[in-house]
Amino acid sequence: MTSAFVLAGAFSASAETLESALAKAYGNNPTLNAQRATVRANDENVARAKSGYRPTVNATADVGRTFTDFARNGTNGTIERLTPHGLGVQIDQSIFNGFRTDNSVRQAESSVLGSRENLTNNEQNTLFDSASAYMNVLRDTAILDLQRNNVEVIDEQLRQTRDRFNVGEVTRTDVAQAESRLALARSQASAAEANLRTSVAQYRQVIGVEPRQLAPGRPLDKLLPKSVDSALKVAFEEHPAIKGSLHAVDAAELQVKIEEGALVPQVGVRGTFSQRWDSQIQGDRLTSASVVAQLTVPIYEGGQTYAATRQAKETVGQRRLEADSIRDQVRAAIISSWGQLEAARAQIIAAQAQVDASETALNGVREEARVGQRTTLDVLNAQQELLSARVNLITAQRDRVVASYAVVQAMGRLNSRNLGLAVNHYNPANHYDQVKDLWWGLTTPDGR
Repeated sequence: MTSAFVLAGAFSASAETLESALAKAYGNNPTLNAQRATVRANDENVARAKSGYRPTVNATADVGRTFTDFARNGTNGTIERLTPHGLGVQIDQSIFNGFRTDNSVRQAESSVLGSRENLTNNEQNTLFDSASAYMNVLRDTAILDLQRNNVEVIDEQLRQTRDRFNVGEVTRTDVAQAESRLALARSQASAAEANLRTSVAQYRQVIGVEPRQLAPGRPLDKLLPKSVDSALKVAFEEHPAIKGSLHAVDAAELQVKIEEGALVPQVGVRGTFSQRWDSQIQGDRLTSASVVAQLTVPIYEGGQTYAATRQAKETVGQRRLEADSIRDQVRAAIISSWGQLEAARAQIIAAQAQVDASETALNGVREEARVGQRTTLDVLNAQQELLSARVNLITAQRDRVVASYAVVQAMGRLNSRNLGLAVNHYNPANHYDQVKDLWWGLTTPDGR
């Protein structure tokens, strides 16, 4: 009879499920949380760009001490000691700057949308890594149990072989063969234990907690399309990496317009107000105010703006090529993961048949060995074949689950909402709405 498998078997109600593990990773994974902070930081670029619509206000103040000794035709001089001081306010308001502010705001908004898509893609990667880590722990735990059970079975086989050797039924060769297989079984058990430790460490890194009583995993059949063509259609329309690359193209195109705006005449208004005391004689006061419209026409700036515009145009071409490359990567990921899913399904069927046949063969070889028709080596070989079949079945079951997650990830739909995770779904629009129109303030919306 086969031992514990990844996708079958009883488990306690308090066991960790794959969905609960993914929920923990969604809230605890530092890489994902860092990406959320990156999105929040990008939100502030919109507020920075909108500052171009608003006036800038500067205040100045000064105070000093002067000493003057005035004399004429040898007469005694007149000494004047003054403390000139004053204050002033200057307000500058841009009226027209070649639409650079408009384009800067639009560029910042495109960058925000792109960063949100990058966040969604990062969420996909985190959830897929978490599912893989979960299934790896299940697989390696089951394989370790098989290997340890195999050590016990071969140890018992060795004991029986030694007993038969003592009564002259088998030779020393049979004992040596059993001893050799026992050493091999112990080595395989040690390797399985090392693999499990590695998987546990990866689980802790991605999900944030130690694995405890993991329940069997289930494939994402409910989210899988009917064909690879359907998967490709969904991916090209919804995959966040593709959508993010298109936003990057938009931002690059707007950068060209921003650079070209520097070649357009600029119109602005400057208002000033100042008041000074003791500027010429003690006790005097001078008040002045002005409002001036300014027109600035760029003539030639050494070619810097032209070079920056050409550079921005080349960047647009680069972003478009990157978008095409990402589409190709998504296509390849869909086809590859779909093939792995179909292969895993076929491997499960074949591995189950192999396990059933190996169990029947082992039982028959054992019975034949009891009546002297089979050797100890035949029994050991049959035992090893059954072990390999069970390991293959466990690995295929793990691959079946992980491949289903890979297909959904390649489609761009592996996120907390589609998976129905019991979490507080992060909404980047909340922070954006809080900061996009702020005129002042140093405190972030979360109080920092």
